[in-house]
Amino acid sequence: MLLSPSCVKETNTSSAQWDQTPYLLEKGSLPDPKLPSDNPLTVQKVRLGRMLFHEKKLSLDNSMSCASCHRQEHAFSDTSRFSVGIHGLAGHRQSMAVFNMAWNDNGYFWDGRAEKLRDQSLMPIQDSLEMAEDLDNVVDKLSALPTYTDQFIRAFGSGQITAERMSLSLEAFMLSIVSVNSRYDAFLRGEEVLSDSEERGRALFFQEYNPFFPDQSGADCAHCHSNLNFENDLYMNNGLDAAAFSADPGRGMVTQDPQDFGKMKVPSLRNVALTAPYMHDGRFETLDEVVEHYNAQVQNSPTLDPALVMTLPAGLLLSPQDKQDLVAFLNTLTDLDLPTEHTYSNPFE
Repeated sequence: MLLSPSCVKETNTSSAQWDQTPYLLEKGSLPDPKLPSDNPLTVQKVRLGRMLFHEKKLSLDNSMSCASCHRQEHAFSDTSRFSVGIHGLAGHRQSMAVFNMAWNDNGYFWDGRAEKLRDQSLMPIQDSLEMAEDLDNVVDKLSALPTYTDQFIRAFGSGQITAERMSLSLEAFMLSIVSVNSRYDAFLRGEEVLSDSEERGRALFFQEYNPFFPDQSGADCAHCHSNLNFENDLYMNNGLDAAAFSADPGRGMVTQDPQDFGKMKVPSLRNVALTAPYMHDGRFETLDEVVEHYNAQVQNSPTLDPALVMTLPAGLLLSPQDKQDLVAFLNTLTDLDLPTEHTYSNPFE
């Protein structure tokens, strides 16, 4: 017996409803970010992205999530020199920290091969060295879970799960991760006093290098790590290798421009005390090693940044006390809330 449409039993019993409540980004003293106009932040989209960021079903064997290599207690970076994927294979570069992405709009990854954050979000899932999963399989796994179909309804208006919607949600969540509450931020607000060593380190950090007047010469760190986010969103060669064209082409691998070979994305120095090891290949284990690299170990190459070329004859001329003070200042950039902020943590625990 055929039933009329009015007699067909409704199989979708979900009470979830589309919710477009805007997500308000807490930016502290940072300037207004350039957020994507085609992916407005909403509370439910960010919530879905948080779920996906911590979801191990995004990997082939359901053992690994984005958070496995981007750990909150380490400012969403990895403590391993090279992250290890589900097959026990290591990647080729150190995992970059994920915070204040809203103030980065010049490509993602060390070499900028992902134009948008949403593009970057899906690449580790499909990478054979990382999560090694097929996006269609991920969609099938999530579509079988009412928890996810309901949340996709709240975020997008329907329970249809697609790779594109996943990427938009992951982008929204990563854009929501903000770090603006370090001791240095409190200092700028007049709520904190730096120690003598930290203050000397601050002065050295922002003072330009001047080999002609050593007593007035600084470390000129702000040449690359500028503005309140302590980065410039550019790709630069910082003199790690003399053979920059063969060691790791970096940005040049993407653009195929000889002028970009050996250049890598300049990372933020916020939370730098939490994100060891350092550099794109994790070669330095401590901040002392990083400072000493710039002080006296910069290697020349055809694409070395001009500001570092100036330091080649004599180095930065930093004394042991100068180097200690610089590290002391860098430690003031550690966020007091980010490592434990519950709105970024695993929602399944």
